[in-house]
Amino acid sequence: MRVPDQHDSTDCRAVADVLARVGDKWTVMVVAFLSAGPMRFNELRRTIGGISQRMLTLTLRGLERDGLVTRTVTPSIPPRVDYELTELGRTLIVTLGELSDWAIRNRLQVEEARRRFDGRDETRSSGTPADRVAASPPTR
Repeated sequence: MRVPDQHDSTDCRAVADVLARVGDKWTVMVVAFLSAGPMRFNELRRTIGGISQRMLTLTLRGLERDGLVTRTVTPSIPPRVDYELTELGRTLIVTLGELSDWAIRNRLQVEEARRRFDGRDETRSSGTPADRVAASPPTR
């Protein structure tokens, strides 16, 4: 991973913007299911489960706007609308797969770290007021 130059905030904003799109829980699921091939809207909605029609619409529009998904309308009655990953969208599959694998491999360690951290906060908040003041970081 390239560490940005401290004066290059444009790169940081660009990375944050893209990560906001691809790191969204629904985006990850949509990309994962579309990696198997084109799907219709209702097929995607049934397959994902738990996503509202509005959220799926917003997610697909965002992915289409970012060039990761194409929307193809086939004139018929009713019209058929298919969604498919673009070439750019398909490049995400490997990266999301690696991130997913990392999350699965390290889930227990992350959960344990959270328990330790949360327990530390409970210990701090259960002491006397003097203990809490002593444990709190100095203010500026």
